Amino acid sequence: MTAARPGSSRRTAIVAAISFAMGCNMLASPASSQSLTDRFKSLFGGKSEQAPAEGAPPKADEVPSDLFCPPVSIRAGASTYQVGVPGKQPVGSDLRFQATITRTARDCSYNSGEITARIGIQGRVIAGPAGAPASVEIPLRVAVVQSGVQEKTIATKAYRTSVSMSEDGSVPFTLVAEDMVYPAPSGAVGDTYVFYIGFDPQALKPEPKPRAKKK
Repeated sequence: MTAARPGSSRRTAIVAAISFAMGCNMLASPASSQSLTDRFKSLFGGKSEQAPAEGAPPKADEVPSDLFCPPVSIRAGASTYQVGVPGKQPVGSDLRFQATITRTARDCSYNSGEITARIGIQGRVIAGPAGAPASVEIPLRVAVVQSGVQEKTIATKAYRTSVSMSEDGSVPFTLVAEDMVYPAPSGAVGDTYVFYIGFDPQALKPEPKPRAKKK
């Protein structure tokens, strides 16, 4: 997937880009009664700063004009997270709960040749016929990918967030990944960058311990 060449307004949007990835055919429509959490709104609910005038002299460490904040897309096959009863597939009466992503946002800043991105993810957990536990852990992954014939992963991180289930069995969740840092791409290369997000059950597994160095 290759992003179209952005216009001048898109190129300057990285300074305080605030954009919601809604309407994508890979995203589910958020429930009308579901509101963003205060934390989600504080990060992504404001207005974009006015873009500097064309031809204005660059300020110290100002973002290059050919950079922009990549769009957010849900990785194919990672839009839903389902958990079944132990030893069973998460289908039919054996489904304990299902989590889906309903809304996303991103915010990028530039500093000394690096881009720091904050990726906001909002979703909902719904209890299944088998009954969800009182608390569920949601595994997510965020990756910066250079798209093309052969995709190249620039940076990737796994995240977890815990959700306390309610009696009605339908609870929203929010996660904000604030520490995604990667080298700022040059020229048209940045046009091919995309933030991929999705559920990743591997994120729940403990990280392997580093091997002890031989003396």
